[in-house]
Amino acid sequence: MKFSNINPPRLALTLGDPAGIGPEVILKALADRYIRQKYDLTVVGNRDLLLGVYERLNTIDLAHPDQLQVLDVPLDREITDNIIVGQGNAASGAASFAYMEDAIASTLSGNFDAIVTGPIAKSAWKLAGYNYPGQTELLAAKAGVDRFGMLFVARSPHTAWTLRTLLATTHIPLSQVAHTLTPKLLTEKLDLLVKCLEQDFGLKTGRIAIAGLNPHSGEEGQLGTEEQDWLIPWLEQERQNRPHWQLEGPIPPDTMWVKPGLAWYGHTSVHNPADAYLALYHDQGLIPVKLMAFDRAVNTSIGLPFVRTSPDHGTAFDIAGRGITDATSMKAAIELAAELVINRKP
Repeated sequence: MKFSNINPPRLALTLGDPAGIGPEVILKALADRYIRQKYDLTVVGNRDLLLGVYERLNTIDLAHPDQLQVLDVPLDREITDNIIVGQGNAASGAASFAYMEDAIASTLSGNFDAIVTGPIAKSAWKLAGYNYPGQTELLAAKAGVDRFGMLFVARSPHTAWTLRTLLATTHIPLSQVAHTLTPKLLTEKLDLLVKCLEQDFGLKTGRIAIAGLNPHSGEEGQLGTEEQDWLIPWLEQERQNRPHWQLEGPIPPDTMWVKPGLAWYGHTSVHNPADAYLALYHDQGLIPVKLMAFDRAVNTSIGLPFVRTSPDHGTAFDIAGRGITDATSMKAAIELAAELVINRKP
């Protein structure tokens, strides 16, 4: 993907929870001169906090905060004084929420083309009084959209094949999944996925693999009836409604990931993986994604009026401040955000 030197994509990078590894992975990612020079990057957070991280970890390769564009988010002294590296709390939750609010407002105002978010702790947000299930839901609420999804994208370092996995349901208890899934919900998610494949990845046709819910996709009703009751009829109707797309499924969840796993490690032409995968709940999709691509998968919010990506890892409070984090996923999130911005331009 080639970018104009005159108008490179304008990306806002939020620090995430300042008590976690977000500041460190951003400084590590931006130490890459290629990344820093290719895109128009602005860190949304606190310059003083970044300087503190840089000074503590000055024995490793980090970008100096003075070399970066920083949108300095003002925080009360009570908040900054109570941020403790390695300990997510109400103060760190309030800080990460403030970073997100400023980044979203600036993006909606036209100052940025995309947001790349550092990892936050949902528990810290709750302690700070913010009851959003996650960053995706906050982004959707602020953008005024009610149809959105979490798509995980990763490129294999072995074959350059791209894995794309959309979750039909996200941050809900497993006990609620079967009751939450409906034909209407799956149609909405499939609509989002098809539009994303067309708009962001240039695919006008292709194959989408859709998982079953129960072991062996229900074994004809012996291991669960959702497939027989509504999932199979829904899928048959969708095939008629989308003649340009080959919809496969419902595929038994334990075997759906065999082909993408083989494709990831070097057998793409032999095993013919799908262009995208629709998982019905969080762990059904993310266990295989993280097994294959833990250090390079990117969480992409689809359905928003702007591009949003995020590294597919958490705050890792247990290793924060130790200088041992891997910035590969953050770099991938920056590069994918820029690519999607370009692909969306007319």
